[in-house]
Amino acid sequence: MKIAIGSDHGGLALKEAIKPFLIEQGHEVVDFGTATTDSCDYPIYGQRVGEAVSFGDCDRGIAICGTGLGISMAVNKVPGIRGALCTNEFMAEMSREHNDANVLVLGARVLGEGLAMRIVKIWLETEFGGDRHQRRIDGITAIEKKYSK
Repeated sequence: MKIAIGSDHGGLALKEAIKPFLIEQGHEVVDFGTATTDSCDYPIYGQRVGEAVSFGDCDRGIAICGTGLGISMAVNKVPGIRGALCTNEFMAEMSREHNDANVLVLGARVLGEGLAMRIVKIWLETEFGGDRHQRRIDGITAIEKKYSK
C-alpha cells in the first residue's frame, strides 16, 4: 500500500518513528513534510496528505500534529477525505470497518509512541465492512457534494 504521511513540527518525531514501521510492514511511504522542528502551519501538511489520497496518488494517508485536532480539520476539508482522529485501538478499527476512513489522524502530544504504532497497525489491517456502512458513507459524500462549489 502507498501511504502519504505528513505532520507539522509538533508531530515530526512521531512521523519519523512511524515511517520505518510502515516500511518494515511492506508499505511505500511518501513524506509530505515537515522535516524540521521549526514552527510551521498544520493546514499545509493536512492539505498535502489529503490531496495525495483524494487525487489517487496514495492509497491512504496519515496526518499528525500536536493534538491531531487542527490537522484533522484541515485534512477533512479536502473533497473525498474521511480523516479519523484516533486515540485508541478501538477507534482505529471502527474508523476503518464502519467509516472507511482513508486518512488516519494522530496527536503526537496525546499518544505515546507504542500506542500510536498499535493504532497505525490496526488501522492499516482493518478492512471496510461495507453493507449498511456503505449507505452511511454515501450519506457523507452527499453532504460533501451539496456544499461543494
